[in-house]
Parts: sequence; C-alpha cells; structure tokens
Amino acid sequence: MWIITTHSKNNIKMYEFDTEMEAKEIFKRMPGSKILTEVIYFNDRLIVGL
Repeated sequence: MWIITTHSKNNIKMYEFDTEMEAKEIFKRMPGSKILTEVIYFNDRLIVGL
C-alpha cells in the first residue's frame, strides 16, 4: 500500500493507493508539500515469502 500525505498551514490529507505506479503518477501532479510512503505489513504473505 502507498500513501501520499499532503499538508498546508491548517490541513493534512492522506490518500491511499494500491500500486506504486499509480501513487507516483499522482504524486508528480500534486502541488505543494507532500510525502510518499510505502506501508509494509509484517504479516503480508508476499513480503514474508509464504
């Protein structure tokens, strides 16, 4: 899961995306201060390799 967090003087918004490509495309077009974060869950079977 990918999260874009935007912030301004009095406001914080978070947007959730399933794919890295989708998140990066939107991230490039968003104005202002923003952070792109990948969320990795320890129990995710793809990460653990089960």
